[in-house]
Amino acid sequence: MKRALISDIHGNFEALQAVLDDISRESVSEIFCLGDIVGYGPNPAQCLDTVIGKCRVTILGNHDQAALFDPDGFNPIALQAIYWTRDQLESDTDSPDVVNKRWDFLGELPRLYNEGDFLFVHGSPREPTNEYVFPEDVYNQRKMDALFSRFDRICFTGHTHIPGIFTESKEFITPEECNYSIRLNSEKRLINVGSVGQPRDNDPRSCYVILDTNGDETLVTFKRVEYPFGDTAGKIYDIPDLDNMLGDRLRSGR
Repeated sequence: MKRALISDIHGNFEALQAVLDDISRESVSEIFCLGDIVGYGPNPAQCLDTVIGKCRVTILGNHDQAALFDPDGFNPIALQAIYWTRDQLESDTDSPDVVNKRWDFLGELPRLYNEGDFLFVHGSPREPTNEYVFPEDVYNQRKMDALFSRFDRICFTGHTHIPGIFTESKEFITPEECNYSIRLNSEKRLINVGSVGQPRDNDPRSCYVILDTNGDETLVTFKRVEYPFGDTAGKIYDIPDLDNMLGDRLRSGR
């Protein structure tokens, strides 16, 4: 089975469209979304409607959760953006059925999804929605041991917007270091699939993962996709409730 794993779209419809176009050329059988469909970006409703129609499995992200409930621990820029996002999901130009479908979908999202050897979360295997796992955490032995004790073989995550592979021997392997592809063996791996809509690894291109399983063989491939980030940034600059920084960072990828 060949599937695409996407995460952290953050209301960036141009990036999502570009990634879906790339996925369509990959003979993928299904798409999983690891959360944060909304937040920060200028097109939350369009992104949410697209994910509802395209993804077989979607995990709750912390920004998705914040759209439903009182945001916890958000900085002022993220907080203002999520309040604006709520208004967009309630748009008067959409029918009540469409609006209700959005809220029902968000309200029913699971915090994790288990499938055989694979665990899918947004944050971490220990705290699926909110915990960050950064590359420098490989130096925190207690944290890494605790995280790896929470899953059996492979855990896929998002949240930090930094793609890469954490090993049980406490290494972090960037996509570049493995030539964007790695064949998995019996060793445990925690794999961050990167961000579709707001990369933060100094590369403005969207990032997602192709998970290809064939019997006992498992191949993980990181894909980078160019999109017109200037168009998305321009939309952000035109919306007073979205800080210009949210557009600036799309250009720099950090």
